[in-house]
Amino acid sequence: MRFDILTLFPELIDAVLSESIIGRARENNIIQINAINIRDFSDNKHRKVDDYPYGGGSGMVMMAQPVCDAFDSIVKDLTYKPKLIYLSPQGRVLNQQMVKELAQEEHLVLLCGHYEGIDERIIEEIVDEEISIGDYVLTGGELPAMVLVDAVSRLIPGVLSSEESYSQESHYDGVLEYPQYTRPYEFKGRKVPDVLISGHHANITRWRRQQSLKRTYFKRPDLFEKLNLKKEDRELLKEALEQNDE
Repeated sequence: MRFDILTLFPELIDAVLSESIIGRARENNIIQINAINIRDFSDNKHRKVDDYPYGGGSGMVMMAQPVCDAFDSIVKDLTYKPKLIYLSPQGRVLNQQMVKELAQEEHLVLLCGHYEGIDERIIEEIVDEEISIGDYVLTGGELPAMVLVDAVSRLIPGVLSSEESYSQESHYDGVLEYPQYTRPYEFKGRKVPDVLISGHHANITRWRRQQSLKRTYFKRPDLFEKLNLKKEDRELLKEALEQNDE
């Protein structure tokens, strides 16, 4: 999987995405991440990449030329056009289903905006999709780009130790993850649920599924409403709710 990130702050990208799981995946050549400085493609001697907006208004707008030339430097030797995503508060809000779809791509180009945005003609000319990480505004697209890279990379074979590492996490199948425990067995009077130390794997699996359903029901009713529960899941949840009422 290859990621090219068009940015004004390549050092920020490399500093964050060279650590932990993503950093190891890069070292092992499982994923490739290139941070490309848009300023390097400015035709201005001062490496200027922004200008005042036509029609007036506050702030500055990123110019089309440096962004377009930066993108052209990526695709000039390719026989295909990679999917270009503009990280924008106007885009679709990223969710796990979108992450799964993006993980099927072989090459993503992520465009990080700044100031008051990017000349609209760039969006019309080369952007395939706009994606947001939430309904709020940040100072630039670098943080959203790194969030997207992290989320997508985790689904690339070899990045995590096994598929189970992500397939049972929150949101992967529409529900939240079950509670997790580690040593010690007792902490401040709170003990690990007996089922988890029983050694009975079928009961453990059943308990975890029940807890996932229960958590989703109480913590994220918006997600729960979208679930199409099987009969077994409905029975598990009913049992959990009855226990909660006792």
